[in-house]
Amino acid sequence: MNIGIVCYPTFGGSGVVATELGKALAKKGHRVHFMAYNLPFRLNPFNENLFYHEVSVNDYPLFEYQPYESALASKIVDVATYEKLDVLHVHYAIPHASVAYLAQQILKSKKITLPYITTLHGTDITLVGRDPSFEPVIRFSLNNSNAITSVSESLKKDTLTIFKIDNKIDVIPNFINLDDYAKTGTHCEKKHYAPNGEKIMIHVSNFRKVKRVEDVLKVFDKVRKEIPCKLILVGDGPERPAIEKLCRELHTCNDIISLGRINDPTEVLGLGDLFILPSETESFGLAALEAMAMKLPVISTNTGGLPEVNINGQTGFVSNVGDVDDMAANSLKLLSDDKLYAEFSSNAYKQALKFDINHILPMYEKLYQTVIAKSH
Repeated sequence: MNIGIVCYPTFGGSGVVATELGKALAKKGHRVHFMAYNLPFRLNPFNENLFYHEVSVNDYPLFEYQPYESALASKIVDVATYEKLDVLHVHYAIPHASVAYLAQQILKSKKITLPYITTLHGTDITLVGRDPSFEPVIRFSLNNSNAITSVSESLKKDTLTIFKIDNKIDVIPNFINLDDYAKTGTHCEKKHYAPNGEKIMIHVSNFRKVKRVEDVLKVFDKVRKEIPCKLILVGDGPERPAIEKLCRELHTCNDIISLGRINDPTEVLGLGDLFILPSETESFGLAALEAMAMKLPVISTNTGGLPEVNINGQTGFVSNVGDVDDMAANSLKLLSDDKLYAEFSSNAYKQALKFDINHILPMYEKLYQTVIAKSH
């Protein structure tokens, strides 16, 4: 198949999933064309079946905001026409689904058929999508998608509740390639961060308010008062100043290591003992799944799709949003009981196996084939 993929090239989960999906499809012999305003950060286009088409927007003084949607639609039309795309897969509804519909109609006027699939990743529905100014456009473009997928049952339910669309939604969960997650952290590296054998808690996110990174610090503060512990933060974002202020107030800065943005967090996760994700909302929880693939039990909230990934009492524990006392108690329960920890660590890896790309990729291939067949 000749497949077009539109995604954001940034550090968010939708860009990661889209990129890894494209790479896996290319490895199986499909020709995959990425379209974005920058090279997706996990994409290496030096592959005979991978292609990158940059969407450039000229800086006209007439426009206060540059018309990216028009440029993207034109790029899709151009790539579909000259590369003979069979199907277009857009990740994140805003604005990609409506742009895909526009490109589809332009191509139709040229007697070219291009079905498009929209994959919903979370905040495009639960956060940004709740803005009334977006609602009519999102509903229309979803209803006119040739297929819709969501990354969790929770997100599917939210979409149907918020937008009341008529189109069918297939749940195809996020995935990882387990081959990339062999334990990489060595004893030597761990001693660099925990020289006295301290336990290491890890948090990875984009440091936005919805991730509740301040709760990470509050939980850590409670845990470190009971057992020697270090916290590694991976990521960056708008909440960084508030986090730095809080660590000074709690006098925990000396025990917190901030590593900033990292393209591949695998090596860092290999050093950890426990992963914490106290998000206010999480459509799936890809960061938690990545940690589980490294055999780290997870302390998370019970919101959105997280309970579908982190099984309470088996792979980790889930708590109500904001309940830092419960999260701290659960953390201590795992970090102070070697037998219980080993059981949860093993369960976490077994759960991660269910989301290996070898199980998920065929779902997408089947969907592509079905959509292409229906469109001709």
